[in-house]
Amino acid sequence: MADNPRMLRSGDGIILSVFGLLAIGVVMVNSADLTIDPSQAVTFQSIALSRATLYMAVAVAAMLLVGRMPIARIAASERFFATIPWLFPVLIGVLLLSYLPGIGHEVNGARRWIRIPGIPGNGFTMQPSEIAKWGIILVLAWHCVRRAGVMHRFDSGLLPGLAMIGVIAALVSHQDLGTGVLIGLSGCLLLVAAGGRLVQLLAFVPLGLIGFIIAVRAEPYRMRRIDTFLNPYLDPEGAGYHMIQSLVAVANGKGFGRGLGFGLQKFGYLPEDRTDFLFAVICEELGLAGAALVIALYVYLLWSIVSIVRRETSPLLKLVGLGIGATLGLQALINLAVVTGLAPTKGIALPLLSYGGTGWILTAASLGVLVAMDRAQSLAHPAAPAERSDPIETGADAGDMSHQALARTG
Repeated sequence: MADNPRMLRSGDGIILSVFGLLAIGVVMVNSADLTIDPSQAVTFQSIALSRATLYMAVAVAAMLLVGRMPIARIAASERFFATIPWLFPVLIGVLLLSYLPGIGHEVNGARRWIRIPGIPGNGFTMQPSEIAKWGIILVLAWHCVRRAGVMHRFDSGLLPGLAMIGVIAALVSHQDLGTGVLIGLSGCLLLVAAGGRLVQLLAFVPLGLIGFIIAVRAEPYRMRRIDTFLNPYLDPEGAGYHMIQSLVAVANGKGFGRGLGFGLQKFGYLPEDRTDFLFAVICEELGLAGAALVIALYVYLLWSIVSIVRRETSPLLKLVGLGIGATLGLQALINLAVVTGLAPTKGIALPLLSYGGTGWILTAASLGVLVAMDRAQSLAHPAAPAERSDPIETGADAGDMSHQALARTG
């Protein structure tokens, strides 16, 4: 996308995409909440005052606030660079909070949430895995920049990064296998983009598969999900129920859907209709046209992210931007595959659409980093031509471009 004042910048594209996805999410979450009780009718006022609208407002505010940060000056700060590794033990501590009595919060048999005490009502709950999912990107980017000249070496480049990914992914996978796999995939992609050798990474595939098998066999329901993925009618009222009902909703939408609010599967048939399977509700009520709109927004969002990352000159920010884009894109792909029956049922949300305050706010705030990167690029090169197509710098090239902190920390 050229830096023409008459055209939208990539950062504007991110803002518009995020706002569009969140707006659709708010409407569809409220539609999924419809009941046959006339006293609980969904109106414009009920949508405007709903918790989903509040989360959307906070998410947009977080994105715009982060987008105004002097990101280039922060990334070049030696003090900031030196504090990044301390984030790793913080992430571990946050993940362990879900096991503490009085703080850990269990939903549907899984302790994936922590409850913040002292807030009126039932308190505020959040998912530590969301914090870990975005926080590990910064830690890995720090490692890759710090070890830029030796990332092609196994012992000093790839192995420490894999160890950090493994610790976080293992802690997350104990209760949330889908997010753990997502962290592992996006983290490995980041290491390879930074100069890690793919052949060395592939040598760890058998070990990763063993860990995955152990995680699956540790919980009987996970094994049943794989069996019913191959044939959901093996257990149509149990493990295969989600997939069957999701496919029914998708098929019933046809070209233009039943109409907003007129879906049937959400009335007690489709489980998790506000969260993991919201895309099925979109397909049923808005049809192929609504599904295409959602996918188009994701494509435009990812295209804008790639445009910003390609222009970025700071190795740290380039890798952070790549990690954010990879995480968001892989998460959306996994959810869409689950909803359409192309992957086993797994509780992983559709980013910026599936209901969840922590997910919406942290995802939007992470994308605000890319908005800030685009803004810094426009200030540094106000009359720049179309975006450069230089790839992710790796190895010695990244080392040449990094800040002075590398000389003392490498």
